[in-house]
Amino acid sequence: MLGFLAVRLLGLAVLARWAHLRGHGLWPLLARTWDSLWYLDIAGHGYTDQPGYPRNLAFFPLFPGLVRGLSAVLPGSRASVALGLAVVCSLVAAWGVFAVGDRLHGRRTGTVLAVLWGASPVAAVEWMGYTESLFTALAAWALYAVLGGRRAWAAGLAVAAGLTRPTGLAVAAAVCTAGLLAARRERRALAAALAAPLGWLGYVGWVALVRGRWDGYFEVQRRWGNAWDGGAVTLRELRRYLVHSPSPSFFLSVVSAVLLLSAALYACCLADRQPLPLLVFTGVLLLVVLGSDGVWFPRARFLLPGFPLLLPLAVGIARARRHVAALVLTGAALSSAWLGGHMLLVWGGAP
Repeated sequence: MLGFLAVRLLGLAVLARWAHLRGHGLWPLLARTWDSLWYLDIAGHGYTDQPGYPRNLAFFPLFPGLVRGLSAVLPGSRASVALGLAVVCSLVAAWGVFAVGDRLHGRRTGTVLAVLWGASPVAAVEWMGYTESLFTALAAWALYAVLGGRRAWAAGLAVAAGLTRPTGLAVAAAVCTAGLLAARRERRALAAALAAPLGWLGYVGWVALVRGRWDGYFEVQRRWGNAWDGGAVTLRELRRYLVHSPSPSFFLSVVSAVLLLSAALYACCLADRQPLPLLVFTGVLLLVVLGSDGVWFPRARFLLPGFPLLLPLAVGIARARRHVAALVLTGAALSSAWLGGHMLLVWGGAP
């Protein structure tokens, strides 16, 4: 936890200084920009009473619901509550990431894994009014519960994850797969497998009722330019940003590199024979993100909860000499801090 905090505080300090030099306020940058405004509007007014309806139906309800509930009992604006919730959830997520790494490879690997997650290229989002920290916390502890055979806890956390982000489907798939494999030996495992996707299915079903069509949620996603094409657009954009473009955007090139590295790391995870729930979770996450034909710039952020992809790196760093491990982690932290500032202050678009 101290390692994770050190990395994120470094990123915050760099961002604060950079924002000051450019005449920006730090709090609005973290609490009231881009998607955070959609969540705050939903927290304040619900879905159908907003000018942004029906596009706001693309945003799942748990995070804005928590912001609305906490705002009723805590002082401060909804934006401050949302930002505080994200920071607290990032700590819970880092603890869960550590717990999974510790269970599989020991405390040192767990520590390195948590620090690496905090030093991801777009880790600045972890301390913004976004859902990535909440979703990663739910995913990490759901996977930890699955690995420990706690079926009911895993199913409950999967339901919550399914109410947080569209990629909650990946958590549900992991819990469901583990439950079905254990169903022959344990009757309760089947119940957990059947319950895991209820959060995701419940929200998608509700949107279908609101929109009056069975594919209501996917119709809303198409309004955002998102559909699933099996990866054709992903391959085209990778060639564009990494090969053909004479002057590609630096941030979009970073996103492209993150996608390629994530695919390569998944191959390493397969070679390492990671536990099946982790492989299913990251596999479905990659399938959803890489198979989409939607906008390019947020895809590295969409993969931020896929912390098991970092396990091969964490194992290698944990086995290295201490000074080598310290050098690598320091470099990752500094790179993440600089990229966070670039993403929020230079790139000019949504993270």
